[in-house]
Amino acid sequence: MAIALETNAADRPNLALAIEHVSHGYTIGDRPLPVLDDVSISVKPGEFVALLGPSGCGKSTLLRLAAGLDLPLAGRLTEDGRTIEKPHPDRILVFQEATLFPWMTVRKNVAAGLDARGLLKSEGYRVDEILRRVGLEAFAHVYPHQLSGGMAQRVAIARALVNEPKLLLLDEPFGKLDSLTRLSMQQELVQLWRDVRFTAVLVTHDVEEALLLADRVIVFSNRPARILSEVAVPRPHPRRRDDGDLIRLRQVLLQELGVTADV
Repeated sequence: MAIALETNAADRPNLALAIEHVSHGYTIGDRPLPVLDDVSISVKPGEFVALLGPSGCGKSTLLRLAAGLDLPLAGRLTEDGRTIEKPHPDRILVFQEATLFPWMTVRKNVAAGLDARGLLKSEGYRVDEILRRVGLEAFAHVYPHQLSGGMAQRVAIARALVNEPKLLLLDEPFGKLDSLTRLSMQQELVQLWRDVRFTAVLVTHDVEEALLLADRVIVFSNRPARILSEVAVPRPHPRRRDDGDLIRLRQVLLQELGVTADV
């Protein structure tokens, strides 16, 4: 039986995301809290884009809008020209916290989306394939409390990918991992993206992570978030941290963020 994760990435459908003049905010008590200010971004099918900016500037809010969990106060978001109005399996958001079901095994956590959509019987073979792909086949029958932070996050990513999303939205998925696990997970994510070629949007405040992973980095201001600049990263994968071009781009991005020291 052919398995989707093993197909040629060029043959696999993905989607284009368009964010058009989006503004958004919340009301705290009786006071408005503006979060996004006239943001426009176009993400091509199969592209990996990183959203970089200070913590709390509105990047995560933008991912929630792209996932269809909220609707913008102004502007619109579209997938392949269709307005995003609600969540859909084609668009999956992976949070900073793994948010696994503690009463389910790893395998059942990964299978939860297929099960909810009535597809587990016909497409359950994909669960074992993705567990193998992320190196968790030996842990299929253990529970979340028995996993390390990195392993739990691998389960969360596997749970997303088993549904074959066309757009993967990543909200600082490695932010709470130790440095070595974080480096390993970054490499695994890039390899999965290269193999499957979903469209990806990553929220991060880590300049190096953005440069190592993304085709393009979009820099946001403090809240309410506005786009300060867009920087292309024309380097092949896998990338090296000591790549001279990446070091140069790092300085450019730090300056955009208002950090002038060489840190």
